[in-house]
Amino acid sequence: MEPYVTEKTIARKSKQWLAKIHPYNQHEMALTPDKSALIVIDMQKFFLDAGSPTFTCGGQAILPTLKRVIGAFRKAGRPVIFTRHVHHPDNLDSGIMQWWWEGMCLEGSPESEIHPDLAPALNEKVIFKHRYSSFYNTDLETVLRCLRIEDLVVSGIMTNLCCESTARDAYYRDYRVFVLADGTGTINEEMHQASLLNLAFGFAFVTTADKVVNRLSPVSSPE
Repeated sequence: MEPYVTEKTIARKSKQWLAKIHPYNQHEMALTPDKSALIVIDMQKFFLDAGSPTFTCGGQAILPTLKRVIGAFRKAGRPVIFTRHVHHPDNLDSGIMQWWWEGMCLEGSPESEIHPDLAPALNEKVIFKHRYSSFYNTDLETVLRCLRIEDLVVSGIMTNLCCESTARDAYYRDYRVFVLADGTGTINEEMHQASLLNLAFGFAFVTTADKVVNRLSPVSSPE
């Protein structure tokens, strides 16, 4: 099956998605750089390997975009937070997910590592989670509060599972949520676009990597 999006088509596709959800993407916000953080969700080898039972083709397409956004946040001195979805080798924490999904991403395995193109810096927070939302039974909320974050930029995979769950939970906690149409991915276009529509309607402003990067690194005005 051909992937619904690739590195070469992501820019064009994103314009199409944003045009389709535009009537519902009306809560436009401008990122406040000094109150912002980026969360990069589950960009692990387990989901990015074509041989994996949970291969996410949209994840491969967004790798260059995320590398650029991560670089912009680092250059601006803003926090970049990563998540890794993992389970105990004996499935002590798998619960219903062991029945729901084929294969588990096991903690400590090479497959559980974040893709090397996006490797966290030594001083960057990595959240280990066992369910879709990055907030559920983790210390993410504590970290964001201590960093005095108000604007959360959501990126990574899967758009309709972990990204959407995290965005919803962030909204419930009164964060201003920005979701990257070209910085999130899933397994097919229908799920991706439906999730963007849901988020735009009720939980987030769906935007692009370029707009976020430009807010972090505004063009200097001529003197």
